[in-house]
Amino acid sequence: MKSLTNHELISVASGAAAAADKTLLILGASGDLVGRLLLPGLGKLLANDSERPLSLVGSDTADWDDNRWRQRVADSFASVGALDGQASATARDARYLRADVTLQEDLRRILAACRGQVIIFFALPPSVTLQACRALAGFGLPKDTQLMLEKPFGTDAAGAEQLNELLLGLVPEERIHRVDHFLGMSAVLNIIGLRFANRVFEPLMNAEHVERVDIVFDENLALECRAGYYDSTGALVDMVQSHLLQVLALLTMEAPPTINAREIRERKAQVLRATRLWNDDVPAHSRRARYSAGSIDGRPLPGYVDEPGIDPCRGTETLAEVMLAVDTWRWAGVPFRLRSGKAVATNRKEAVITFKQPARLPGGLIGYELANQLRIGFGPDELSFDININGPGEPFTVETARLRADLGPGDLPPYGEVLRGVLDGDPTLSVRGDTAEQCWRIVEPVLRAWRAGDVPLLEYPAGSEGPADSLM
Repeated sequence: MKSLTNHELISVASGAAAAADKTLLILGASGDLVGRLLLPGLGKLLANDSERPLSLVGSDTADWDDNRWRQRVADSFASVGALDGQASATARDARYLRADVTLQEDLRRILAACRGQVIIFFALPPSVTLQACRALAGFGLPKDTQLMLEKPFGTDAAGAEQLNELLLGLVPEERIHRVDHFLGMSAVLNIIGLRFANRVFEPLMNAEHVERVDIVFDENLALECRAGYYDSTGALVDMVQSHLLQVLALLTMEAPPTINAREIRERKAQVLRATRLWNDDVPAHSRRARYSAGSIDGRPLPGYVDEPGIDPCRGTETLAEVMLAVDTWRWAGVPFRLRSGKAVATNRKEAVITFKQPARLPGGLIGYELANQLRIGFGPDELSFDININGPGEPFTVETARLRADLGPGDLPPYGEVLRGVLDGDPTLSVRGDTAEQCWRIVEPVLRAWRAGDVPLLEYPAGSEGPADSLM
């Protein structure tokens, strides 16, 4: 790999980028996640905050140059309307350095091209991230360096623990940002206010009043050219082990005394330590499936195993479902169903709290069927509450009415919210190291049983609602 000349290093440090007080260094800059999520989020953040100078350096093994990288940055920024001001300056002065980030000499070279406080974003597979961290451990990082990592954090509990040890050898925990963009979603952020700022809900959020909780993220998108990542991951690790467990933690945690990173992250860690598979029975309380050929909205889709780049022998699931218990005084006895599926007919992205039936109905009331349900939608972001009322029409017939509130999108997309926290040095929306390990602990019995064939791999046609029977 060619080293930069002194002239090139001086060029990197010149111009508007040199005036930036922070540098975002993206390792794995040519990857899908960077263009699809990270750069649009960054562009929107910079467009909303003209007083946030930032230098942007991308690095990867791809044979790109500055112009190609700048075009990618500009296109991503333009997709969210970030066309001028600080966003335009950051895109114009962005630099690309080709490097193998598992090599110590290449990492030294690209870090030398950064100015101000350095934020390193590992947009890399877990195995490559581990190698890069080992290489970084061989020399000192610039002062106040922050690290950002995209999930999954490791490949199992032992791997997550090993990665955490490496990271803590590089920087303190408060400067490690394990990114879960769900934590930046407007609806997810609203869970805290919904639970703790409404007396009408908080006293009811416990096993005495709640029948069950469903956290579902079904989408009609199929593989969408992500075989390289998805076929080695699957729905359980891609969605349940990370995003959906983070939502569960916010729904079940106790009220923090203050809204700061330390308090919120400790409350989340407490409930995740108390979470396990229902009755520790994997065959009875987990389910896996993958889609076969079908169609969605008239568009034919091949079966998962026929998608380009798929290895059918892996047995990768595209739908995962588990039932969990949260063994705290508040939630003991309430089943939590977490489910995520691809290529299903209906986009269903929500958390649903189903309340228990009344102890007794007055005689003469008819038509009562549905329990009260509180729904928190993750796209569209909305809140609804199903209540039972009399009429109109027959006065003693009970009907269900739905109260709705549009939560509305935040000022920033989820990645923009997460990046703002990182650039401000606030880890509130980042996953703490011990929490990442707990999420692996929760799903590992399921992963082991699935790999051993103890739970059959079902099939469902693309465009259907998934396998016929649910865990609830």
